[in-house]
Amino acid sequence: MKVDASIGPQLNKIPDTVRKMEAAGYDGIRTAEMNHDPFFPLLLAAEHSEKLELATSIAVAFARSPMNLANIGHDLNAYSKGRFTLGLGSQIKPHITKRFSMQWGAPAQQMRELVLAMRAIWANWYHGEPLEFVGKYYRHTLMTPAFTPEDKDHGAPRVVLAAVGPRMTQVAGEVADGMIIHPFSTLPYINSVTIPAIEAGLAKAGKSREGFELSYSCFVVTGRTEEEFEVSKKAVKERIAFYGSTPAYKGVLESIGCGDLQGDLNAMSKQGRWKEMGELITDEMLNEFGVMGEPQDIAPQMLERYGSFVDRTSASFSVADDEEHGKIIQALRAG
Repeated sequence: MKVDASIGPQLNKIPDTVRKMEAAGYDGIRTAEMNHDPFFPLLLAAEHSEKLELATSIAVAFARSPMNLANIGHDLNAYSKGRFTLGLGSQIKPHITKRFSMQWGAPAQQMRELVLAMRAIWANWYHGEPLEFVGKYYRHTLMTPAFTPEDKDHGAPRVVLAAVGPRMTQVAGEVADGMIIHPFSTLPYINSVTIPAIEAGLAKAGKSREGFELSYSCFVVTGRTEEEFEVSKKAVKERIAFYGSTPAYKGVLESIGCGDLQGDLNAMSKQGRWKEMGELITDEMLNEFGVMGEPQDIAPQMLERYGSFVDRTSASFSVADDEEHGKIIQALRAG
């Protein structure tokens, strides 16, 4: 199992951070699109590392056009000498239409088309195939030598999709190189919905599971002291409640018999009662979404639960110190 770490958006700290992470034994680093651009940190990370795999986890796909993403993906993969993975997610309609002022269609269908459009652009750049992509959401039919990248030695980046629902998950299996399983998942949901949908997508494309990379980072509650443990538990419960308030994620709660909770969380979110929402998440529910224990217990629990299907995970949770963190990384990588 490969082990990644998340890096923050502070550009002035990136060089030192990635050097330390590479020395600590991480396989890769990832960025998220929150309150800063997810691509700029990876440019610096590529410059100040030699082996770390670099990925967005995730960049918002529908905030950009396939051509934008094809250019960014090419540039980062070329500069990092083949170490970049373009991780994309759809976000939800209010953010796409009201925050980014972009179009929103049927998200799974639109994502499928976006990835195929990028691949058509890359096929033109790297293999000289005519650019003639015409879809419902995207149309790319013009490319001249002046706009074709010249540094093509490392080709296109890998593309992975984040997904929760069965339709988007099947699209990931069909058109992507891997998938990021949302942290807001349970083993019953993964086994009954996620894995079958991936297999259906792979079968549709005539692909096998080999080479299709599954990434999953469960919620982790840990700490050196009882006080640290309780702080960690409270933070995780609040995050689970935040995700649980999203109507599209109701099926995950239903997988553990808590579907009715979704309406309560959604109503509270509209009232701005974010802290109170976490109080509705019980310890029993918390156990369904991740692992809890002392630092030395975390890696064995993660491997026992998820080791049979997860190819890479994250170790960005807080533990005692660098030495303890290093032990967890090595245990996960050896598992």
